[in-house]
Amino acid sequence: GFSRELDQVLAALPKKRQTLLFSATFSDPIRALAAKLLVDPLSIETAPRNTTVKAIRQWAVPVDKKRKPELFLHLLKKHGWGQVLAFARTRKGVDELVALLEAKRIAVDAIHGDKPQPARLRALERFKAGEVKVLVATDVAARGLDIDDLPVVVNVDLPIVAEDYVHRTGRTGRK
Repeated sequence: GFSRELDQVLAALPKKRQTLLFSATFSDPIRALAAKLLVDPLSIETAPRNTTVKAIRQWAVPVDKKRKPELFLHLLKKHGWGQVLAFARTRKGVDELVALLEAKRIAVDAIHGDKPQPARLRALERFKAGEVKVLVATDVAARGLDIDDLPVVVNVDLPIVAEDYVHRTGRTGRK
């Protein structure tokens, strides 16, 4: 998504340089980009591709698509989750879940591609400060979020790409 910008940055750098690239995951397009940009690269992997952290307890609950929001509310109450980062596949899905939670008077905010960056940052800061109990997001928020002691991540909708699941779950289980 940032290849044009990356090309501009690389064009401004000296031809002879050391380049380091770190990531929790490397998709095939990123691997291809790295092969094109790097000279004789050394790759160090600490875990097999698309694996999640062992510290995370994961479970799945099969449910009809129309009942996912209802199930989410039930689990939120049943487990007494203090703070939850919930992922939906689409902006519409995010907005619908936010509307349902607001109707139940649950402190909620959203992050998705239709929101301007200042609104996204404000939502994240409110969540980190504990003003918001549930932050609902699309995968725009799956990468690069750093939230200390995040106890729960819920995939209301599973992502299409396995790598996105790894990024979503990686928001929790950090020491």
